Amino acid sequence: MSNLLLTKINVTNAAIKKIKSILSYKNNIGYNFRVFVTNGGCNGLKYDFTLDKNINDNDYILKQSNILILIDNNSLNYLNGGSIDYIENINKSYFFIKNIKYNNKCNCGMSFN
Repeated sequence: MSNLLLTKINVTNAAIKKIKSILSYKNNIGYNFRVFVTNGGCNGLKYDFTLDKNINDNDYILKQSNILILIDNNSLNYLNGGSIDYIENINKSYFFIKNIKYNNKCNCGMSFN
């Protein structure tokens, strides 16, 4: 059974706006935004993002501004107290997680341990 997330994870307005934009595409109807932690990067772990139609039994659901953000139980520990943000500039655009609990990041800032 999925759980409504009651823990503290902030989602910025920029991230919400971009997630809504992505989910509004015709091919993405019925999908939700998933945030998870996986092995990778220079420091061992990295945050990743995908679209997912499935809500798994071990998922927590963060509901903000009429969107569902899915987070599996294992990834929740790494996200709790953090912030989901989105940056778009002339060089690149990407979602990222700000979390002061994990300051040991690689030089590019995309992975942690």
